[in-house]
Amino acid sequence: MNIEINEVDKLREDLVNVSKRVYNRGLTAGISGNISARVPSCYNQILIKASGKCLGDVAEDDFLRVDLDGNVIEGSGRPSIEVLFHCGIYKVRSEVNGIVHGHSPYSIAYVVAKAQLPVVTVAAEVEFSKIGIVDYAEPGSEKLAQNMIKVFEDTSVKAAFIKGHGFVTVGQDIINAYYLADVLEDNFKVACLIDLLSKN
Repeated sequence: MNIEINEVDKLREDLVNVSKRVYNRGLTAGISGNISARVPSCYNQILIKASGKCLGDVAEDDFLRVDLDGNVIEGSGRPSIEVLFHCGIYKVRSEVNGIVHGHSPYSIAYVVAKAQLPVVTVAAEVEFSKIGIVDYAEPGSEKLAQNMIKVFEDTSVKAAFIKGHGFVTVGQDIINAYYLADVLEDNFKVACLIDLLSKN
């Protein structure tokens, strides 16, 4: 299958833009978090952030083109440590073309403290019929990838939370996946405020 160079360049621009929005929104910190997007003209290839790169500082060449087994086709460096679960989701969800994974503070704080995944905002009710729960496994491991695939095989799941780790959102493109991540964190921020105010 032929790759359209212009579409890959445009996808890299979108990934840089979304990366900076994810970072500036506080959905991750430092060099943690990763995002990816499927190459439109080649179903079995994605662009994914290189390992060790901060989402707030990325450039277009910080996104590697890989196949769905995680093999690097184009670019230098190593793909994100979580390349296995990104690839696994794309394999089981043909409609997914963008993935955002972050470590957002309100969602982590609420889930760790309450062990619950409430949907409390109107926007979250519209977007999420359910929020998946992914069993914890070592970051970057095959086990985590398998746990992730198991949850996202349910096509109604657009967001999931890895116990003690962070969130994953999937969308029809990388912009949509970011918007879902934004709605998800806002939902947990409101949940935290409700819990705090209900004690007074």
